[in-house]
Amino acid sequence: MFTLPGLDYDYDALNGHISKAIMELHHSKHHQTYVDKLNAAIKDAPELQDKTIEELLRGIDAVPEQVRTAIRNNGGGHYNHSQFWKWMSPEGGHEPTGALADGLKEKYGSFQGFIDEFSGKAANIFGSGWAWLQPDLSITVSPLQDSPLTNSSDNPEPILGLDVWEHAYYLDYFNRRPDYIKAWWDVVNWAEVERRFGESQ
Repeated sequence: MFTLPGLDYDYDALNGHISKAIMELHHSKHHQTYVDKLNAAIKDAPELQDKTIEELLRGIDAVPEQVRTAIRNNGGGHYNHSQFWKWMSPEGGHEPTGALADGLKEKYGSFQGFIDEFSGKAANIFGSGWAWLQPDLSITVSPLQDSPLTNSSDNPEPILGLDVWEHAYYLDYFNRRPDYIKAWWDVVNWAEVERRFGESQ
């Protein structure tokens, strides 16, 4: 059975960028619901109960049809959010360093060029979804709770991702998604992103 992961910081630690109210609702209610519904789905499919969340998502087309949609949506929500919390920190923001910084500057012309490209793609996702930075430093997007892992045995895990579902920002920013994205950069945990980038090379 899957469980809700704890956070490395308090709900109010990102205040000024993401409020305590958003963090508490997002983590303890939305993420918990994904976990609960994922566990309910695999309970009806015993052959899936020993699989990791990554294995479930990469092999989603092999999951029994009667639980496939529930596992895709709720398993995706569990995986995505479990990573998302790690990509933020009250000590976040600033700029990355080392090989990651060099790679972003080479690919996008400057760190700001990368920020602009990623922010633009995230802001323009139609409806709910996620924006991702891949280990090759390409930027991709996915709808709903899909991720680069969904139905792919080959795609690497992303090194950074941004949740642009309305529940991630509406209490603070209403319909101003670009304002939320701008504020989010101030809490990005670049040490975690650099670690993942290094391990992926």
